[in-house]
Amino acid sequence: MKTVYKFLFAAVLMGTVSCKEEFLQTEPTELISANQIAEASALNPSLQSANVAGIYATMYGAGTGGTTGHDDFGHKSYDMYGDLLSGDMALTSVIYGWFRTITEFQTTVDYTFQDNYQVWRFYYRLIFAANTVIDGLGGSDAIPATAAGRWYMGQAKAMRAFSYFYLAQYFQNEYNPSEKILPLYKNTVDPNLPKSTAADVYALMVKDLTDAQTLLADFNRANKSEVNAAVAKGMLAYVHGAMGNNAAMKTVTADVISTGGFKIMTAAEVTGGFNNLGTSQWMWGVDITVDSKLNLISWWGQMDLYTYSYAWAGDIKGMDKALYDAIPATDVRKAQFSAANKLAPIGKFYHPNKVIGGQRTIDADYIYMRVEEMYLLNAEACAKTGDEAGARKSLKAIMALRVPDASYIDALTGKALLDEIYLQTRIELWGEGKSYLSLKRNKGTANRGSNHLKFVGTPILHNDTRLTFKIPIEEVQNNPNLNK
Repeated sequence: MKTVYKFLFAAVLMGTVSCKEEFLQTEPTELISANQIAEASALNPSLQSANVAGIYATMYGAGTGGTTGHDDFGHKSYDMYGDLLSGDMALTSVIYGWFRTITEFQTTVDYTFQDNYQVWRFYYRLIFAANTVIDGLGGSDAIPATAAGRWYMGQAKAMRAFSYFYLAQYFQNEYNPSEKILPLYKNTVDPNLPKSTAADVYALMVKDLTDAQTLLADFNRANKSEVNAAVAKGMLAYVHGAMGNNAAMKTVTADVISTGGFKIMTAAEVTGGFNNLGTSQWMWGVDITVDSKLNLISWWGQMDLYTYSYAWAGDIKGMDKALYDAIPATDVRKAQFSAANKLAPIGKFYHPNKVIGGQRTIDADYIYMRVEEMYLLNAEACAKTGDEAGARKSLKAIMALRVPDASYIDALTGKALLDEIYLQTRIELWGEGKSYLSLKRNKGTANRGSNHLKFVGTPILHNDTRLTFKIPIEEVQNNPNLNK
């Protein structure tokens, strides 16, 4: 796994520093060494800008999981994997078959499936890219002397933690600190490593994201495609939540809410298409333009009736019927889904031109994180730590903009309050890749409604092995140290 990426990133770096002819001549080699990278970056930290940009491009690029499949389009692919595994998203019909094996649990049960390896490859590709930047700036313990160096280091550390978080979610049934789960690569030079414990993997995430907040404290990003301190805090909140560190999750989310400057989306905005990175409440996403060269192989190419897409052609992903039925008729989010179109989200995610099948080259944006997540995580953390007044306050801040009267929340306590927070998290963030994380964090049970094609009405616990990927056969065969 590691050799392929060494050559890939060496090629990028050689192109970046080729103008330094005397630098290359002093240590002739087909690979630029970590020392050479560090020396060049110390003189000019902006040499890492291309690598940081490459990390963000990998997040939405087609084929970044190493396949030509139409379900291989970056992080949003695996957001969709998680939504389908959780049962909150239903594959309501199958014509072309993309994502079918996910919904039938074939991919998670059988470690020879390509989709399984695709998840592994994608996030480790991001990790190696992040380690390339970190090594180039002096290594994990270094603090670059320049502001630019600190900002690149902060973004790379955040993205490394982000990638390990998703690997840990997808490849461990539930958080068990003593269980060995993943090889933990902290640099680009280590040989194939054995699995580290979940405690060690999560400890690196916490350290990386804590460091990132400091390194990015004075970073004013050019656009929301980049990670800033607020986004790093949001990532850290999810990490704490997965470990059950609810007090820490409460503190971090309260900080984002009070200092981030983001407001909750209005009723008009939550039915406005989720297609514009400029939406003020979005914390992190990507500005997709025609220059991004995305088409059918994209998240929009799987989801949107108004895109030339599989949804338009008949492979409709809709809201779980039971979850839809739990939304009151007076809730503005009910209009996000079409009862006439298999509960497709044609009122939530859509191209602004609203021409059926009309968007060929994608220019609608991707969302990765928004401030409502922080309110819901805060409500959950407050409830789990006994601060029920705080939980009601955070939940009510959202629900006051979703239903005519949110006063019903004032009477909720105990399990009823926790259940309502969990329900509203599933409704509010549907289709945004957060349902799987919430299912595991809250130790929930998926119970598929009548519009699913398989396993209708079958209770599936959060730690059911069918919801978790196996380490793929390629890694088992090619990493002799994996199980040492």
